[in-house]
Amino acid sequence: MRSPAIPVPESLTARGSVRSAPPRRPGSVRRTTTMDFTWADGMGGDAVLDGRARDLRTGPDGAVTELAAASLRMVTDARRVIKEVSADPGLPALRALAGESAMSGFRKRLAASGAADGLAGAPLYQLLDDVPGATLVSGAAWQLYYDMDHYKLLKADVAHRVMRDVCAGFQDGSSALNPDGTQRWERTRTTAVEIEEGDDELAWHRHAEPDGVTMRRARRVDVWAEGAVLRVDAFFQDSSTLPGGGRTSIHEYTLTAEADRATGVVRSVNPVPRVLPHGECPLAVTHVGALAGVPLTELRGAVPERLRGPLGCTHLNDMMRALADVPVLASGLR
Repeated sequence: MRSPAIPVPESLTARGSVRSAPPRRPGSVRRTTTMDFTWADGMGGDAVLDGRARDLRTGPDGAVTELAAASLRMVTDARRVIKEVSADPGLPALRALAGESAMSGFRKRLAASGAADGLAGAPLYQLLDDVPGATLVSGAAWQLYYDMDHYKLLKADVAHRVMRDVCAGFQDGSSALNPDGTQRWERTRTTAVEIEEGDDELAWHRHAEPDGVTMRRARRVDVWAEGAVLRVDAFFQDSSTLPGGGRTSIHEYTLTAEADRATGVVRSVNPVPRVLPHGECPLAVTHVGALAGVPLTELRGAVPERLRGPLGCTHLNDMMRALADVPVLASGLR
């Protein structure tokens, strides 16, 4: 990684991959989600997404109850156009998304289809909402399997795209940009801590374990109450397989947050950069104070509005948007 061209406080320097899940707290609810991408016919072939999610309550006495579970399967072609899509619980209206992009405009089309009506806060909605962001990152799984010059040719549409000010990492003047605003490509490898690491077999749901070249987006959100305060501890990781075995972390954050239990209004959000591709990326966390005072349920709209462009990070924004589901998770505490 190049040294930042824009000053970054030492306290914000990415700290490296960490264990994904602390011990479950008595009297808490944990949501975990995974989205695993595979390509049976190589980088130019169809991508298969296997998404899974679970909400698990740990009672004051340690007893566990599965509150909800969901799965999502999607096949997209090399242009990221949806060929097949299905879910459990079943949503027949999802079929209307076949033939459409899994990226730009996906969330608007999902809303227009009516497939997600009544799903707000449910684990299946989180999987669906994550499709464009996870699909965007998924192709990075192949970067370490090609010579860089060859890879850039294969990704010519991205290599020639002006990225200036699309996020904090690509803000004007960043070390990640060429003078013309296109991305400077470099290889980075940060060994990812496997999400299964630890002794708790219930820390995560049963997720896919595919072979070959894969990319995974993994999330964990723990919610519990302390008096009048809702507390949140969360983890976010994009990782991919390495040619020699193991995984490399592409993006990784941890986060804690507090909200008023009665009103659901955000009191504080404190993200910690763990693994990021560019030296300036951690600057995104300096702007999250803009979310204080926003109701949790409004975060899916408020985050992209208040943290747009160079004020935010696409992946951190996705992590904070998911906090909109905290009130639903908190309802499972009772």
